Amino acid sequence: MTTSGASFTGGQYTFHPAGVNHGAFQWKGKLNDTNHRDGHNVYMQVKVEGYAWSRYNGKQKSSVSLNRLNWDGAQRYTDDAYIRVCRDKGSFNPDNCSPTKHYRP
Repeated sequence: MTTSGASFTGGQYTFHPAGVNHGAFQWKGKLNDTNHRDGHNVYMQVKVEGYAWSRYNGKQKSSVSLNRLNWDGAQRYTDDAYIRVCRDKGSFNPDNCSPTKHYRP
């Protein structure tokens, strides 16, 4: 998954069954700042059914490994998730994000 200045590589995605890890959507991979000279940070956004986007920040000029669980506490399991990688361009410019990927078990 890529956008200008950011990438998410080695992505792995799992939907856990009810009763295991909150029935969560688990995702992991490496979040990369691919343009060290632009001075901008990178982040991941993940959304599961019924909730707003969650943001997971990376680090400027480097790569970080992420392994996260997202779930809806009101349901026994999650079966609808969206994920994208973005570059934070500051207050005055809109961020740029990759196309959103939609996952279902």
